[in-house]
Amino acid sequence: MLIPCYNEEVAVGRVVAGFRAALPQARIYVYDNNSRDRTREVAASAGAVVREEALQGKGHVIRRMFADIEADAYVLVDGDDTYDPSAAPEMVRMLLARRLDMVTGVRVAANGGGAYRPGHRLGNRVLTGMVRIVFGNRISDMLSGYRVFSRRFVKSFPALAGGFETETEFTVHALELGLPIGELRTAYRERPPGSASKLSTLRDGLRILGAIVGLVKRERPLPFFSAIAALLFATALVLFAPVLEEFLRTGLVPRLPTAVLSATLTLAALLSLACGLVLDTVTRGRREAKRIAYLAIPPPPEEMPPE
Repeated sequence: MLIPCYNEEVAVGRVVAGFRAALPQARIYVYDNNSRDRTREVAASAGAVVREEALQGKGHVIRRMFADIEADAYVLVDGDDTYDPSAAPEMVRMLLARRLDMVTGVRVAANGGGAYRPGHRLGNRVLTGMVRIVFGNRISDMLSGYRVFSRRFVKSFPALAGGFETETEFTVHALELGLPIGELRTAYRERPPGSASKLSTLRDGLRILGAIVGLVKRERPLPFFSAIAALLFATALVLFAPVLEEFLRTGLVPRLPTAVLSATLTLAALLSLACGLVLDTVTRGRREAKRIAYLAIPPPPEEMPPE
């Protein structure tokens, strides 16, 4: 059981207690990320194993957790007491019984939907929709912080993000390798009084959008650079059309700078297309290497307690 935390003094004790009751056999780890309150003390008092990560950001904490902990099934949840612990046993059962690599807790707003703010809900739908279009229509809540993973997933996950973009990386990693995944609808409730969200709808939404663009460039280089090439070539044609018309009518090229710019854009389009072709070959090789690394990790036994 893995719980990343930053200034969650109010909520973390309830999270640890809830998941200890739901998963009595699990060992619960709380990784504190430079909290300025009593998060560490409260988590330890609740019975969790408390560790620290100095690099600020959820992605850094995830990287440290996945490197440190050895288990056959991992339950990951935010330390803000917004997720339902009673769903964890069924998520673990799905993972083990169906031999999945990731089970996502799809958020369903409880108590009238106050916990799931409209801006967050809209942003999640837009960003999830973008990933579904590019990487495959197998997910419905890309940004959920409630997941269960197999050992194979955890030990083959690259963990390159530093912040909240890490959820996007989870999803793309699973979709790119064609891993078996599942979803379970779970209640999503409001934070307890006195607990404040660390997520900024605009700032973190833009960071996640940038992460998606970066992942598309890295994992789908041929479509990415082909789109840039098409845009450059279309611009070149629009600029060159009046120059060609003037030349056919008079035999002169009075707009020489425009003609040179059009030719330059055409060369840039060809260069972009060539980059896409080369990087596509590199990406395929890297994907094959990741798949081999994933397959080198043995699958878990049928029933094992999660961490």
